[in-house]
Amino acid sequence: MPAMKDSNIVKIAVEMTQQVPQLIEFNQNQPLAGIIQELCNGWQLTDPEQYALQFNEHNNRNYITEKNRNEIKNGQVLRLEHSPSKTAQDILHKLNVGSSEEKADAIKKLSMLSADTTFALDFINKQGLALIIRQIESGKCKGVVLAHTLLSFVELMEHGIVSWDILDGNFISRVAGLVNNNQEPDVTQAALSILENVVLNSTEGYGQVEREVPVGSLIIHLQSYSVVQQNAVALINALLLKADGTKRRNVAATLASKQVRQVIQNSIIQAGVAEGAEMAHQLYVLQALTLGLLEQRKMTKIDPQDQDGLDKIKELRRIAFDGEGAGSMRGPGGFTRDYKKLGFRNDINPALDFTETPPGLLALDCMVYFARNHQDNYTKLVLENSCRADEHECPFGRASVELV
Repeated sequence: MPAMKDSNIVKIAVEMTQQVPQLIEFNQNQPLAGIIQELCNGWQLTDPEQYALQFNEHNNRNYITEKNRNEIKNGQVLRLEHSPSKTAQDILHKLNVGSSEEKADAIKKLSMLSADTTFALDFINKQGLALIIRQIESGKCKGVVLAHTLLSFVELMEHGIVSWDILDGNFISRVAGLVNNNQEPDVTQAALSILENVVLNSTEGYGQVEREVPVGSLIIHLQSYSVVQQNAVALINALLLKADGTKRRNVAATLASKQVRQVIQNSIIQAGVAEGAEMAHQLYVLQALTLGLLEQRKMTKIDPQDQDGLDKIKELRRIAFDGEGAGSMRGPGGFTRDYKKLGFRNDINPALDFTETPPGLLALDCMVYFARNHQDNYTKLVLENSCRADEHECPFGRASVELV
């Protein structure tokens, strides 16, 4: 009989720069330190504690630890690299005293490794995050180097090791300036992400971001590259979420303007950007937050003494039937017939149609908006329906209340 296969052993290859790859049997029961020792012996490397295994996939460069070693699959190719601690120290050294080229290479490498929790912890413990914050505040980084610096900061902070409250006003102002001024897409993308997190996770950050980055200034980013658009919508959502009632309504009014609606329609929805899962989610959140502002009207029934509500009902009748000024010649009976043609359940006192919540006064608001802004379609709908047989009718009033 063939020998039983040990499920704890996987056959893998291990690469290292300027070395011939090694094919080994990786035993999940053997300590990582022992496996690394054997690999170092095979390549005649000293100080095995200075090395660590690393995944070698395009979307996964994480260091292999005792926690994630079970993710190693049969036939995988791993890499032997310097340990997280030594790599963090080398990057910090180059960022502090290296040449311009060395600094650029170091910050690029940092942006690739910062998503790994093991590396991030070592880098932060060596005061690396503080150095990155100072570099961003200084304003000396430009172009690709600035983009990698901002991305590194975002990745390091997303581990939750350090609170967002460590950031002061100077840092927030610097990042806000990057959003407000024309920058490379990678820079803008990362800056928007930072401000979103400041708004959501910083105790005092919302007020400063709200002052320095008005929602109107973000509209231009909705016409940029897809990731920039996505992060701009995410920041708008964060500002809406943290705003009080009055400010939230002001932001919603800006977003409801024809210009902004056209930008979202043309640059995001019709351009296919909304087909991505994350953008679709952000648009859903935006819609939920703005529609949430209508909750109060939806749950408010009409007051018999509410003159504004009564005037709106009269306006619906006037727009539909008084096109030639005939309304002044109608008596109360004529008004009742008009309200019946409009499709109200209570044609004698139409206000009673808005006493049920939901939809409450929101239904009346929607009806009046349609009548005011699309008068021809509104009049056509009402008049055509009033001429139909009962079995084919779709009363405007009742249908509107039910739809809302």
